[in-house]
Amino acid sequence: MKRISALAVTLAAMAMLAGCGKTTADIDGKRIAAADNHPGEWVTHGRTYGEQRFSPLDKVSVSNVGQLGLAWSYDLPENRGIEATPLVADGVMYTTSSWSIVRAFDAKTGKLIWEYDPKVPRKTGVKACCDAVNRGVALWQGRVYFGALDGRLISLDAKTGKVKWSVVTVDQSKPYTITGAPRVIKGKVLIGNGGAELGVRGYLSAYDAKSGKMLWRFFTVPGEQATDGAASDDAMKIARPTWKGEFWKVGGGGTVWDSMAYDPDLDLLYIGVGNGSPWNRDIRSPGGGDNLFLSSIVALKPDTGKYVWHYQTTPGESWDYTATQHIILADLTIAGRPVKALMQAPKNGFFYVLDRTNGKLISAKNYVPISWATGVDPATGRPVETPNARYGSGPSLAMPGPLGGHNWMPMAYSPKTGLVYIPAQEIPFPYMQPGGANANFRYQPGVWNLGVDSLVAAMPDDEAGIKAIRASLKGRLIAWDPITQSEKWSVPHSGPWNGGLLATAGGLVFQGSATGEFAAYDAATGKKVWSFDAQTGIVAPPMTYEIDGEQYVAVMAGWGGGFAVSIGAGADPRSEGVRRLLVFKIGGKGVLPPRPVSNKAFPDLPPVTGSAAQIAAGKATFAGYCGVCHGSSAVSDFSIPDLRYSPVITDAAAFKGVVIDGDREANGMVSFSRYLTPAKAEEVRQYLLSLATAQKASLAATSAGR
Repeated sequence: MKRISALAVTLAAMAMLAGCGKTTADIDGKRIAAADNHPGEWVTHGRTYGEQRFSPLDKVSVSNVGQLGLAWSYDLPENRGIEATPLVADGVMYTTSSWSIVRAFDAKTGKLIWEYDPKVPRKTGVKACCDAVNRGVALWQGRVYFGALDGRLISLDAKTGKVKWSVVTVDQSKPYTITGAPRVIKGKVLIGNGGAELGVRGYLSAYDAKSGKMLWRFFTVPGEQATDGAASDDAMKIARPTWKGEFWKVGGGGTVWDSMAYDPDLDLLYIGVGNGSPWNRDIRSPGGGDNLFLSSIVALKPDTGKYVWHYQTTPGESWDYTATQHIILADLTIAGRPVKALMQAPKNGFFYVLDRTNGKLISAKNYVPISWATGVDPATGRPVETPNARYGSGPSLAMPGPLGGHNWMPMAYSPKTGLVYIPAQEIPFPYMQPGGANANFRYQPGVWNLGVDSLVAAMPDDEAGIKAIRASLKGRLIAWDPITQSEKWSVPHSGPWNGGLLATAGGLVFQGSATGEFAAYDAATGKKVWSFDAQTGIVAPPMTYEIDGEQYVAVMAGWGGGFAVSIGAGADPRSEGVRRLLVFKIGGKGVLPPRPVSNKAFPDLPPVTGSAAQIAAGKATFAGYCGVCHGSSAVSDFSIPDLRYSPVITDAAAFKGVVIDGDREANGMVSFSRYLTPAKAEEVRQYLLSLATAQKASLAATSAGR
């Protein structure tokens, strides 16, 4: 009888576990929709379909967070940007790193269970506007899904990491990439892509989770043909009249590279759409037009991809003001009535609250200082632009710039405080036409085609100028009331490009910073109540989970992304460090090894032989082709070589071998012979030599002065 009773208890326990959906194989829409019934796990990108990034776990709270310590860590061998949100189910953590590498860990001990490297060709990196990053995986019925940088969507067995299927979602001859995390809704894996800066046409695709068969595709901007035979054909009838000229020849843009959210009750999928290609509407769509669905939030039916409604945050966008930033769904009470709200703080600097049933604007107010518009007209929902905002009559110094008042780093919403927590920043940018009547613009497939004067926007060459620019760039954690459209508190950072957010029922908000501090703040007041030196900059958002009654907080640490690679001069030296996965718990005793010491040194530099004119020409060429990866004015971040310190610049033949002959294509540096002559490459080398020589002399003088 005792044996029977024990067996009955065991079977009952197994049934209870199965009923609670405690295995990866049981993850489906019902389990994701009922996420609050399983607060110890985190099985989709934003924890819930509504992407609130709020956890009901409260064992780590304001009162005891001071006891939070490192439970375990894992050093990543990759040295590029780290942006993923780990997922945890059935005691296993699934996450990605740069170059789309996927790993599974024992979430309690940190033991590596399996690793899958999709072997993305390193030359693909030149197609990535903003580093070789990846923002994570999706889980569904025993499978792990992720997008590879080269445009593949791959399904893995969750237990073994073995490939179940792999499909190419893009034309790989074009500069498409995938950096965003997929979502799975109703058995359909949803994935978008990036590449608008380089000249592509954006779309979102849905694939059958079991077979990998494509089910539908929604294009976000019209193409050359009147019909694509796609889910978006009816929507394109709305969009096409808002474009002028032969816009398809330069791509159009509108890539869906990050944000998605889903309301199961309304059965609506919400996607954020990106910038135009080129940025400059005068070139992209001569004659004007709103250029739908650029910079828009679009609602679709997930079964078919059918268009339902849209709201365009920046009509006729000309500034890279994407609406791909994090979308949050929440039920609010506004003016005494319940509202099914959708909230977004896109790049353009306005915080939007929409009615997600129909896309109607409820309110909009700037959450950071802005100069391109005075507000949003509540009657039309359109921004009221300032004179010369579109830089048609000379240069326009705009706030925000193309990196936005808020970039991809996710916000968080706490139902307990009613506040949205925003990783905000202030990075101005000087926009200017690329010559009279755009005479100097020439579309070039495969490289950046912005339609603005890149040289005007370049960082200073001298150290004093760089320091001045760095000091002017700001970052803040803002607690925003979406009902009153007002800031409740904010915490200043030492600079921009800080990490995404996590809010918890323990009254905490967690965020990492560019300087490597991982901190917890009181969600009600903004008071810092705990911090940890991660020894490396953090841009990824934290998450939290529970195992055996203990709450853990995890974050992927490692600086990178658009600001890091393109504006290296704005980087804080503390951003440099080993890329890591860090996991904390109350009473954790783990200790990181000492921070590595940088040993960067100049090679023996030959004399600068280029004339002033050649050096100036080299600077212009560098700004147009090289700065987006190697840093404006050749001041690089820490993952892509700082060319001022490279021995390659000391030898003309070696430099030509890299830039023209493609000697380092396997490492990601492709040949630019399609765009540059050997003589142009030599001008760039002379420019780099001049910078290195001046920097070396400046450091020597500073050292001697000590």
